[in-house]
Amino acid sequence: MFERRSKIQEFMPQNTAKGKGRLWLLIGLALFLLGTLGSAPGWAQCTVYVPTHKSNSVAVINTASNSVTTVIPVGVQPLSAAVSPDGKFVYVTNSGWFLPNNDLSVISTATNSVVATIPVGQFPVGVAFAPNGQFAYVANLSSNNVSVINTALQTVVTTISVGSNPWGVAFSPDGAFAYVSNQSSNNLSVINTATNSVVATVPVGASPSGLAITPDGAFVYVTNFLSNSVSVVSTATNGVVNTIQVGTRPIAIAINSSGTTAYVPNDGDNSVSVIDIAANAVAATILVQNDPRGVAISPMGRYVYVSNRIANTVSVIDSFSNTVVDTVQGVALFPEAVAITPIQGGTGCS
Repeated sequence: MFERRSKIQEFMPQNTAKGKGRLWLLIGLALFLLGTLGSAPGWAQCTVYVPTHKSNSVAVINTASNSVTTVIPVGVQPLSAAVSPDGKFVYVTNSGWFLPNNDLSVISTATNSVVATIPVGQFPVGVAFAPNGQFAYVANLSSNNVSVINTALQTVVTTISVGSNPWGVAFSPDGAFAYVSNQSSNNLSVINTATNSVVATVPVGASPSGLAITPDGAFVYVTNFLSNSVSVVSTATNGVVNTIQVGTRPIAIAINSSGTTAYVPNDGDNSVSVIDIAANAVAATILVQNDPRGVAISPMGRYVYVSNRIANTVSVIDSFSNTVVDTVQGVALFPEAVAITPIQGGTGCS
């Protein structure tokens, strides 16, 4: 008779010297692979950059340890930050507040140091990179305009007049349009980036601030600070198609890379509203610490980082459970925006 053996039995080494040798080889290989994966930080770590308004600096957070690893001095009263598409630079707006700073610090992510300073308009707030990285737009609150920076030259090449007190800026995924929230005129300016001209103005709620665009480019989500709501704007019609009530004084917004969920910090009630994009409804509310202001999502969407301005911390939210799983201490005074990038050489993080 022939002995029937399972596929597992065929794979397992037999009780011979040769079989034992193969078993130890497999064990050694498994241990080596585990050790290699455990020592490959580029796959698991990201770097978070947090402008700290009252400290005139940017706190740098390593997401593997959720701790501040360094602090970078920048200009006066930094408010916002954006990471270049290639991950090599972080642009930080220095508002100056009551001092005439009005410039932008360029940070190299390789050295975590300022490598250039670019003059812009008065009281710069929002900043965003075009998807191709060739230009960056800066919303200047007191100048009522947008500075267009050529990133290769690191200089302003043109200025675009928009509405009253522009705050935030975001690009469509194809880079064809930029959207600017104007706080005092309660609208969005739609900029054609080919001509650097305003081609539409969209009325929204009261005091629009943060904005984010769905990955398919179909909708712009705008937080209305004084309306306690989020306006959903169709990019096809440049009109509001939905309004979502959120917490008190929503200030910023981020949408995950799959386009399913948006996160909105509400600085008036110390919470984050989680919006289901398909339903255009709040699916959860997460309590964080005092005065949440900025938000960014890790590249693979697992974790959400929220800066708490009065608490001087950053809350780390697990998007799977919508709960705070860690709090980064020692972020310096008045953390504002949050920007995140993979560590150079890595492919992303959770």
